[in-house]
Amino acid sequence: MSAVTGRLRAFAPRRATEVVTGWWTSGDTRRTPNFVVIMAAIFLLNAIGLVMVFSASSVLSLDDKGSFWWFFQRQLIWSLIGASAFVVVSRIDYRAWRRRTVPLMLIAVALLIIVLIPGIGIWVDGSRRWLGYGFLRFQPSEVAKFAMVIFCADVLCRRADEVENYRTALRPILIVTALVAGLIMIEPDLASTIVLTGTVGAALLIGGIRLRQLAIVGAAATAIVAAFSLFADFRRARMFSYLDPWADQTGTGYQLTQSLIALGSGGWTGVGLGASRAKWRFLPAAHTDFIFAIIGEETGLLGAGVVIGLVATLAIFGVRTALRAPDRYGMLIAGAVTAWIVGQAVVNLGAVVGVLPVTGVPLPFVSFGGTALVVTMAAGGLMANVARQGR
Repeated sequence: MSAVTGRLRAFAPRRATEVVTGWWTSGDTRRTPNFVVIMAAIFLLNAIGLVMVFSASSVLSLDDKGSFWWFFQRQLIWSLIGASAFVVVSRIDYRAWRRRTVPLMLIAVALLIIVLIPGIGIWVDGSRRWLGYGFLRFQPSEVAKFAMVIFCADVLCRRADEVENYRTALRPILIVTALVAGLIMIEPDLASTIVLTGTVGAALLIGGIRLRQLAIVGAAATAIVAAFSLFADFRRARMFSYLDPWADQTGTGYQLTQSLIALGSGGWTGVGLGASRAKWRFLPAAHTDFIFAIIGEETGLLGAGVVIGLVATLAIFGVRTALRAPDRYGMLIAGAVTAWIVGQAVVNLGAVVGVLPVTGVPLPFVSFGGTALVVTMAAGGLMANVARQGR
């Protein structure tokens, strides 16, 4: 008996060490220039978001919740959780996620199905997108974005020699993407669907899929999204209102015209932090999807330029990280996450300034939000881990 016990005691530490070092490796603590810049840009955007969420939401918070601090306090909590997620994921060897691809994808799909069940999924503003209770809510679609990045990178890495073969490389990704995107569309959540499919498209392009095949897939996806947008009256009106929002300033063009008025009022240096007039319930979603309009109004072109500059910095150093990744899997991870974050930012900024239709996409790291902030911070940590191990 003592001999058996001794063997078990000798075996246990080795197993524990293997489990820990499989995820948390000592080699992931280097601070390369790419890592430092990516981390600094993400945390600066998060800090700007905290300040601007407090400013943009103060009036709404006082009117609806009885306290100036209600939205800010929740944003602060989610920011701390997101910062923790960034630190933890940035210390986990990105290669370890490959062994969890299938479980992570199954969990994401299961959550997307569960959220559609009446009585379980939370119905808000015409959509069933949330799970949880009270303050503790999360969106399965955000988890699905993270899972799809891991899945696409894994498939394109394992079948690197067969990327020109539709059956072996492209078809499995399209099947899973269609399933996940279809479930998100049923909620319905067009904005998340656009971001998800855009991220997958970027991964396919980086992975070396033929441009002709990508063109066909892209045309089909665009047609589906366009049909989904045009079938519903309110979506159709929103899609076309950005072409001439002033034609219906009190109707379909109201939100965009108020956004443009806020941006135009800021001038070069802004009206002053906290002095926004648009946040006095003139601009809907001032602390969420249209927070950039408040940034432009209160801090002017200079403050708005800082935000755009930080997003551009993430784009540049995200691409540098992908190009200098230790292996193909790291390249695909860094490239897909960069496309996700920067692409979502471009869609948000484009809607706020009126060059793209309003889709309801939050500005990464800045807009008020829970799941979106935490998952995006975790994705940033994933990209940062690749940067840590790259050149």
